[in-house]
Amino acid sequence: MRIAMLGAGFIGRFYADALQGYRSKDKVVSIYARREESAVKFAADYNCAQYTTDMEAAIANPDVDVVCIALPNNIHEAAVMLCCKHKKAVMTTKPLGRNSEEAKRMLIAVEEAGIFNGYLEDLVYTPKFIKANQSVKEGAVGRILWAKSRETHPGPHSDWFWDIEQAGGGCILDLGCHCVEISRSYIGKDIKPIEVMCWADTQVKPIEAEDHAIGLVKYENGAIGQFEVSWTFRGGLDLRDELMGTEGTIWINSFLRTGFEMFTTGKGGDYIAEKAESDRGWLFPVGDELNELGYNHMFMDMFNSIEKGVAPKETFYDGYVVNCILDAAYKSAKSKLWEPVQLDIWRGKTGLTKESHLVEYDADHYLVKEEMTHYGAKKLILKHKTTGKITEQTIN
Repeated sequence: MRIAMLGAGFIGRFYADALQGYRSKDKVVSIYARREESAVKFAADYNCAQYTTDMEAAIANPDVDVVCIALPNNIHEAAVMLCCKHKKAVMTTKPLGRNSEEAKRMLIAVEEAGIFNGYLEDLVYTPKFIKANQSVKEGAVGRILWAKSRETHPGPHSDWFWDIEQAGGGCILDLGCHCVEISRSYIGKDIKPIEVMCWADTQVKPIEAEDHAIGLVKYENGAIGQFEVSWTFRGGLDLRDELMGTEGTIWINSFLRTGFEMFTTGKGGDYIAEKAESDRGWLFPVGDELNELGYNHMFMDMFNSIEKGVAPKETFYDGYVVNCILDAAYKSAKSKLWEPVQLDIWRGKTGLTKESHLVEYDADHYLVKEEMTHYGAKKLILKHKTTGKITEQTIN
């Protein structure tokens, strides 16, 4: 694939490293940046044939097969509309829009234009997530009751993130989009999110947006998704997921304290890992960031899908659903109430009810709990179907 990269900053370089290095047949041939010096430097570093400060020129380049958007949130829509105009396949970084209205317009535009659209939610492509979600689909943890995802760090790497007009929000939009899609993927992307309860505050940073938030997302089948996000966490980038089902539990630590620990006096290199706050003392390096953060698998899915003429795992529709959930989170943070998720476009299941939690034991009883005691006997906690009385039985 021949790629036009829109954005020469931190994320654009991460993307370029991943997409050029994994399949060995994909190449960034055009780079657009808002500052010419950034475009020139990127073109030199990645041996790009074209660099420009004219976004449409980069997109319209006849040598470009697919456009990769790595721009501030407020520019996503303009870039997507140009891709539609020139009928170019498009992939965009998260979040899709600053709000659900922007996301909806982009979704409708790409579908009406008939162009490939990919939503670059890298954290549902990490090796650990892929393995965990496969286990979920195979039934290893049973019916999903609760899925929590946490992303916290000391704050974003570029100035525009801190500007509420450009970014559209604070840590809820920046990090919550990751966490919501992770939980949604575990619970089932065809299960409708119904309502959200969210607390948010600006606790540390001198900004207009929130720097810390916790939210609950209720799904139509009774499952609960939970997100914890912060720009105030000290100690690096903390990515963790926790999943609870009727038959099992999954814990994932994706970035911090993954088993690789190192002490140094600081005489080595300066860069340790994304969002690391120190280069000396006890450190927690990451062996292969591009792989651990999911970029390699993500771009493989995107490019393979383009070549096969099929939709990737993550599309603009997924980005739109995430934006709708986050809109409800922002409303809830203000109202202090559960707020409904407004989905003008929904393509999943409807009319679901909470699944039965009753486990048959015999004709008269439901099983509440079964456990083996330390003295070798099996204890059963039972509930009578008619009277509701709770009793226990011990089986020696």
